[in-house]
Amino acid sequence: MTQSNLENQSDSFNKSNILRRILFFIYGLVCYGIFLVTLLYAVGFFGNFLVPKSIDTVRTTSFIKALITDSLLLAVFGIQHSGMARKGFKNVWTKIIPKPIERSTYVLCASLTLILLFWQWQSLRITLWDLSGTIAEPILWCLCGLGWLIVLLSTFMINHFELFGLQQVLLNLIRKEPEEINFKIVGFYNYVRHPIYLGFIIAFWSTPMMTLTHLFFSCGILAYILIGIFLEEKDLIAEYGNQYQEYKNIVSMLIPNLF
Repeated sequence: MTQSNLENQSDSFNKSNILRRILFFIYGLVCYGIFLVTLLYAVGFFGNFLVPKSIDTVRTTSFIKALITDSLLLAVFGIQHSGMARKGFKNVWTKIIPKPIERSTYVLCASLTLILLFWQWQSLRITLWDLSGTIAEPILWCLCGLGWLIVLLSTFMINHFELFGLQQVLLNLIRKEPEEINFKIVGFYNYVRHPIYLGFIIAFWSTPMMTLTHLFFSCGILAYILIGIFLEEKDLIAEYGNQYQEYKNIVSMLIPNLF
């Protein structure tokens, strides 16, 4: 093979590699964009405002069918979120999905499971209490907004863009190796180990109108959170050892230790 042929093959390989990195970056941006739209819809869906279908939108189906459907949707959500986050799954998954877009793919799958839940969720059509028009209503709406704000701020206190896959595709685009992730305690994480989960709990439970549907969803998510924390902390102890165990002994799981 001549020197010219080798150079042509090298140029072709470099162009292909550049195109691949660009496509990965675009893919990461698209996944992040879908996530943002899904998150905004979730705020309206669980708050019953500004969306065409919310958690309490009445649909013509039997109570038992609605209960089974909603249970299956919660199971799919929980299995996807916790299952794909496990290290063992990632080791197998990255043999199929290139590592730079593994996190973006997780974010995309998480968004799709939520979209499925929005689409197929069935109302159980029973109101447990309604505090609309009382002094409690604005207080509960403020708490709900606070919960969503805690979720958002907590992601930035660790690394929002790494958490949702953008950092990985950007570093891959500029051909830079990601830095080793060190264990650190910042912001809300000084007072509670899982502020993102805490924010979701506050947001979902702070509603002036609690329906059986909303209660069922909130209880299901709470169960998922507790299971998810158990699995997540096993992975964290395996990765960081005594460092995380000491943190676990000092900082509470979900109830903030302000002192």
